[in-house]
Amino acid sequence: MHIRDRIKEFRRVRASSLRPHPRNWRTHPPVQRDALRGVLAEIGYAGALIVRELPDGSLELIDGHLRAETTPEQEVPVLVLDLDEREAAKLLAVLDPLADMAQPDGQALADLLAQVETENDAVRAMLDNLLANADPPAALEETDSDPPEVAIPEAFQVVVECRDEQAQQELYERLAADGYKCKLITL
Repeated sequence: MHIRDRIKEFRRVRASSLRPHPRNWRTHPPVQRDALRGVLAEIGYAGALIVRELPDGSLELIDGHLRAETTPEQEVPVLVLDLDEREAAKLLAVLDPLADMAQPDGQALADLLAQVETENDAVRAMLDNLLANADPPAALEETDSDPPEVAIPEAFQVVVECRDEQAQQELYERLAADGYKCKLITL
């Protein structure tokens, strides 16, 4: 597989000069804004914002909207990518969800957080929440024995997409009458 390097250049620009992506779908609640301000105060910028250059030379954000909004007068590090509008929209759609797919290792997280100090209440709350939601919770992993094996019976299932609710009901009734164990699901 050939993987392209889409980074054209690295720049430092005033955050207020960056144009928010018009299709940015992420919102930032106050708790996240507070935690970001805490991290910026304690550590500073440690990662680049991701932008693309528009035909008029301006830079459009793909990733880093909250950081740019939080520090509008700051010169911030940006990676300028050579993406067209469609590629930028795709990256905007997948970047955060892709990172969200990572699974925490509860014990490794607990070990890491034992080394992390913060004076910021919002950062502390974020870290405490992170640890509390690790799967499995690190606090429950204080046993040397392996967890018991769980028997998962084989199940052969079919998912059928119906054109409407009436068709779904008719199919359900027909399959149930034929002796199939059925569940109705609406997505």
